[in-house]
Amino acid sequence: MAVSADSFFLDPDAQGTLQNQIQQMVAQGILSGRLRPGEKMPSSRKLAAHLGVSRITVTLAYTELLADDYLSSRGRSGYYVSENAPVPPDFKPTERTQDVVDWSRALGHRYAETPMLAKPADWRSYAYPFIYGQADEELFDRANWRLCALQALGKRDFEALTADYYDQDDPQLIDFILRHTLPRRGILANPDEVLITLGAQNALWMTAQVLLTQRRTAAIEDPCYPSLREILTQSRCHLRPIPVDADGLPPEKLPPDTDVVFTTPSHQCPTTATMPIARRQELLRRASRDDFLIVEDDYEFEMSFLKSPSPALKSLDKEGRVIYVGSFSKSLFPGLRLGYLVGSAPFIAEVRALRSSVLRHPPGHIQRTAAYFLSLGHYDALVRRMGLAYHERRNTMEAALNKHALTVAGRGVYGGSSYWMRARDPIDTGQLAHDLAQKGVLIEPGAPFFAGQDAPRSFYRIAYSSIHKKKIAAGIDLLAAALR
Repeated sequence: MAVSADSFFLDPDAQGTLQNQIQQMVAQGILSGRLRPGEKMPSSRKLAAHLGVSRITVTLAYTELLADDYLSSRGRSGYYVSENAPVPPDFKPTERTQDVVDWSRALGHRYAETPMLAKPADWRSYAYPFIYGQADEELFDRANWRLCALQALGKRDFEALTADYYDQDDPQLIDFILRHTLPRRGILANPDEVLITLGAQNALWMTAQVLLTQRRTAAIEDPCYPSLREILTQSRCHLRPIPVDADGLPPEKLPPDTDVVFTTPSHQCPTTATMPIARRQELLRRASRDDFLIVEDDYEFEMSFLKSPSPALKSLDKEGRVIYVGSFSKSLFPGLRLGYLVGSAPFIAEVRALRSSVLRHPPGHIQRTAAYFLSLGHYDALVRRMGLAYHERRNTMEAALNKHALTVAGRGVYGGSSYWMRARDPIDTGQLAHDLAQKGVLIEPGAPFFAGQDAPRSFYRIAYSSIHKKKIAAGIDLLAAALR
């Protein structure tokens, strides 16, 4: 039996090349049981004419399917569904029975009760997305990232692609971090003092798992990154939120029983405050005097485009008390999920063992692709391009905010990608964000950043990392109108 070309259709909204779409279309037909072993496929000429694509595109798709044994070739007779093609599963779904589990009693831990930051999945469809931390497709170097990914798929990198590193990392990526990334922050380290993580959040989680117990006390900034507070809550340690001021975390407010301090000195999250050198030195003196550790999350140092960033807290540390968290997710793209930890060798050894027991290591292909992107200079070029674009957008946003006399509660002195704002009381920015979304404007309410049930409702964050410069003024006009 022959399969008609009329039974194939390309989805206009599908992703990927035409060749990939045709491959996927045929493979799904086989896996669903619609195309059966031995059935003759339409000729490449007929299918190309029907789909409105070139014949070579269909031929290349058929060739790939032939290599994967989805199709077979019978000389001049054409292509057929292979007798060895994957067989669709032969089962009937069981009828849904009543769930009698008392989940309120069965769950040992609760992870879904804390309100977290939320972004619409279709945020790009909004006219004015003032949201933080998303990739800007106008700035990202997709062409060179694709080339680096292809290079990492090559024969020379077969081991990096397929090998199980067990508890180790890609040596090329580690080498670049040691020789290029860390020295820019004034940090010198050895290979056994660096560990690759699945982003900064994974680094913070593993750090908390290794350092904290129910008997230990952790101090965090208030407001802070909501996921960090949730991580520490899950560790069941004693949690001490410390209100920040215009210079970030005040060391004198730390309780004497502190075991670990989590801080964002370069760009405080979310207020964007930068901790002065004098305060950083005082924090280190307190750590030495009271014998506690410091976890430094340096999540946005690459975005210091107004002037050179101040040295990392880790670079001032002479006693090995600072654990440094870095990430490529903010400057590359959040879906990359690639970060790193820097700390004393005994600490890294423990985190390495924890990581190995949970996920072994981040995917080797991703590590090698990132190593090529970094070492070939594409990353530095991307950061420069982002810095220039962010500087222009920041100036545009600053002018728009001044035009409407909107209250800025925090602006990074070195740059960054967002403003921390405050509306007049009694405006609830949660409701404000909901109302603005109906008009195509996305902002982030500030309440989730604060600890406690009585978090202030008047703060909000607006970012310029994911919105075109030409749209900023009109979006701020709508924001100002809603605040009035």
